[in-house]
Amino acid sequence: MSEPLVLVCAGGTGGHLFPAEALSVALAARGVTVDLVTDERAEKYGRAFPARDIHIVESATIGSKNPFALLRTAATLGRGYMKSRRLIRRLKPVAVVGFGGYPTLPPLFAATQFGVPTIIHDQNAVMGRANRQLSARVTAIATSFPGVLDGNPALAAKASFTGNPVRPMVIEAAATPYDPPRGDGPFRLCVFGGSQGARVMSEIVPPAVERIAPGLRARLAIVQQAREEDRAAVEAAYAGLGVAAEVAPFFVDLPARLAAAHLVIARSGASTVAELSVIGRPSILVPLPHALDQDQLMNAATLASAMAATVVRQADFTPDWLAGDLSRLLADPAPLAAAAAAARAQGHADAADRLADLVVKTAGLGS
Repeated sequence: MSEPLVLVCAGGTGGHLFPAEALSVALAARGVTVDLVTDERAEKYGRAFPARDIHIVESATIGSKNPFALLRTAATLGRGYMKSRRLIRRLKPVAVVGFGGYPTLPPLFAATQFGVPTIIHDQNAVMGRANRQLSARVTAIATSFPGVLDGNPALAAKASFTGNPVRPMVIEAAATPYDPPRGDGPFRLCVFGGSQGARVMSEIVPPAVERIAPGLRARLAIVQQAREEDRAAVEAAYAGLGVAAEVAPFFVDLPARLAAAHLVIARSGASTVAELSVIGRPSILVPLPHALDQDQLMNAATLASAMAATVVRQADFTPDWLAGDLSRLLADPAPLAAAAAAARAQGHADAADRLADLVVKTAGLGS
């Protein structure tokens, strides 16, 4: 008898693909085969996704109010829906799981049309737009934060809090205990802006480091993600300051880099917050501004309220502000150990297993 098949659907960014990867590994351990449905952006994922097969389905973001743009979007989603119908007919999955992003709309909608059990997982402290459009139709909802749907009793009735699944390499990195900086020893700083990078980190962090007193600055060892177009300027800035720095557009082994850090400066996407929590590292978080749902601000607030992170709005994230904060921590790093412990207390290392159990139950494969 062949193994049951689950279709895992995710938008092609790390914030959606990382928890999808974690679930896929947990389902494989339960004897369930996984296929991934995504878009062409997944090619930049940085590593092989643990699925039997990967299916690219046409999709488009519903954003513009221009009638012609809306027609193009509708046509693209329609093509994705028809392809999804053919996939589901051919593959006969026992369940379809969506992790958000508009590429999940066609396959999840098609699955509900065929009566296939469906589950959506939302990574953020506020539900994303694609998941909101699917929430009334799906069989079950999993959330990364408790109480996300308390204001909607109909949705809350089919919701389960699982936490945000993290990749196996994050679980491995979490085995490294936090090693606080000491005296005049090195101070390891990890700077990144999510799977797509963030230009603001390249614009703010190097000039902030320049403003730090030379004696303190000499202790810094920096790992920084920078967009390819910003990389040379960032490397030159640190080289001119005599600061040890490794700069790259993407770190496949980012969880290990987080585990080695004394302090992390980052955006506050859902996967970033989950990984900081499970690994247990203090952070300065700069939520993405102008987001319609303010999801990154809400994510960051969960760590800030636990005294695990400092949250600064991008408008206030200036070289002078950052230089002052880093100088304070370089001179007195004592608060970092408490923040690391507070972050770890917020982590849910078993989230992938909890979500896998929900998928198995919803698919009728057992308890």
